[in-house]
Amino acid sequence: MNKLRLAIFSSHSGSNFQAIIDAIKEGRLNAEIACLITNNSNAYCIERAKANNIPYRHISNKTHPNQSDYEKALMNTLREFNVNLIVLAGYMKMIPPSIIKAYKNRIVNIHPALLPKFGGKGMFGINVHKAVIDAGEKITGATVHLVDEIYDNGKILNQMQVEVLPDDTPESLAQRVLAVEHQLYPQTLQLIAEHKIQLD
Repeated sequence: MNKLRLAIFSSHSGSNFQAIIDAIKEGRLNAEIACLITNNSNAYCIERAKANNIPYRHISNKTHPNQSDYEKALMNTLREFNVNLIVLAGYMKMIPPSIIKAYKNRIVNIHPALLPKFGGKGMFGINVHKAVIDAGEKITGATVHLVDEIYDNGKILNQMQVEVLPDDTPESLAQRVLAVEHQLYPQTLQLIAEHKIQLD
């Protein structure tokens, strides 16, 4: 793979998007962000893109009610910006199978738990941390993995652990896991850039 040209997919605040921007600026990540794709026209990640002169596109079922047009718009944007790695950063929508096929082993996601535990449908955001605490886990963390047709199912690329404290609430745990995500994601992308993590 040549230099990583990333398409960031994000639906909300995009704090992991920001962590990747910062890592590139600070020379910790040898990659460029080709574009941001969001399915939410009010998402704060758009402000982050504007502030850093990163092109962005709002592509959703609102902009393209027809599924086939929606998938074409995604594909055309990825080609337009010559993207070679799709990075999901809080993207709350399933990636269409056509994109997964076209970008096989070129789509990564970050999940706020140690997969394969606490993954799958409905396991996102605060739900994950609540499930971890309810299960009495002592250790949780974050996982970067490849994306396939099944939620949180693809090959695990990298993980970082976080201790679950006795007085943790889902909210306090979420904050500490997010801080680790911000380290883990850029670090993992750099390992991919250096071919130390093989995607195929």
